[in-house]
Amino acid sequence: MKGFLISAPSSGSGKTLVTLGISRALRRRGLAVQCFKSGPDYIDPAFHRAATGRASFNLDTWAMGEATIRALLTEAVGADVVVAEGSMGLHDGVARPGAWGRGASADLAMALNWPVVLVIDVSGQAQTCGAVALGCQAFRPGLRLAGVILNKVASPRHERLARAGIEAAGLRVLGALPRQKGAEVPERHLGLVQAEELPQLDAVLEAAADLISQHVNLDAILTAAAEVAGQGALHLAPPGQRIALARDEAFSFIYPHLLEGWRRAGAEVLTFSPLADQAPPKADICWLPGGYPELHGGRLAQADRFMTGLRAFDGPIHGECGGYMVLGEALIDGQGVRHPMAGLLGLVTSFEKRKMHLGYRLAEIANPPPGLAKRCRGHEFHYSNIVAQPDEPLGKVVDADGNLVPETGSRRGHVTGTYFHMIAEA
Repeated sequence: MKGFLISAPSSGSGKTLVTLGISRALRRRGLAVQCFKSGPDYIDPAFHRAATGRASFNLDTWAMGEATIRALLTEAVGADVVVAEGSMGLHDGVARPGAWGRGASADLAMALNWPVVLVIDVSGQAQTCGAVALGCQAFRPGLRLAGVILNKVASPRHERLARAGIEAAGLRVLGALPRQKGAEVPERHLGLVQAEELPQLDAVLEAAADLISQHVNLDAILTAAAEVAGQGALHLAPPGQRIALARDEAFSFIYPHLLEGWRRAGAEVLTFSPLADQAPPKADICWLPGGYPELHGGRLAQADRFMTGLRAFDGPIHGECGGYMVLGEALIDGQGVRHPMAGLLGLVTSFEKRKMHLGYRLAEIANPPPGLAKRCRGHEFHYSNIVAQPDEPLGKVVDADGNLVPETGSRRGHVTGTYFHMIAEA
């Protein structure tokens, strides 16, 4: 089994499109493809799963230790090839190293000895892309580039000039992609629109695979791929034997490795839909993941069976990000409309004046709720602001530089919530 990592000099270069296209094209060849996502993004793995038919998992060198990453690599058992998608730019990470690195895609590629397929958006440049690719390789001695895929090529002349730049840098061009309608994945303020929201997703994947098959040398990429070495098994303590998990378009952001780890430990995950006005089933704990509750504030406020069942739930309740907001007193949407929420916490949040909150989080929790460790690493990404957070802080939360953040999480009796999504125990 061989693997490689797809990265780029910056976000928006086309990594996801190339990853999905390559994965679906290899699947068409009859190969079993296993995807991974470098970094904390929790939207892309759902697209990977749609492209390959296999669950995709995050590999994060800031939040996860080597043992966890090696254990997650064993999820690729039975696959023929591993395709890992990077995050942001190839060398972009935090200033201070975490569990095993700074969270950069280059950290993961070098730690696992995987070659990098570099996707460069050549809009507005030609031979200069050679200097960009060479710089990406030379910035970390020992990093290996399998080659470059030129994206958004405007014309045959443009392609010739860009190819000349890559070849002058002593690197290989693995493909050149023209702009093509039908292969785009729509975006929202937190990144891509969720896979579940795109009924035309399979058509997008097929268009991406057509584009890759016609313009990329897949055989050269497979030849350059390196060995994938997994080790050990994933061990995660579930928050309960029976877990009531909210799951629909408003509650969809939970890391796949957590769900897999809970199930491997023997837990039963019982899903229900708040948007369908379903009450939580009887369970040991109720878990509300993140998502886009701000897009469904009115429906959630009027979901009487859900709200009544949640308030009557006999056991711990925990919410992450969007789930945390719904546990609060009220949610104010982007139009300034105030929607009453469950009122199990005093939290009031607002999207009326959007401000991006982004980054890794390290939390220290004196008395953690089930499912969270006393010291855990996570990631926060939202545009909502706190209007009121009157309850007992759940813990001390700092960013990757050690700076305190105001989103401390909350605790009231058996109900807890955090703005960060937990990735791993610290």
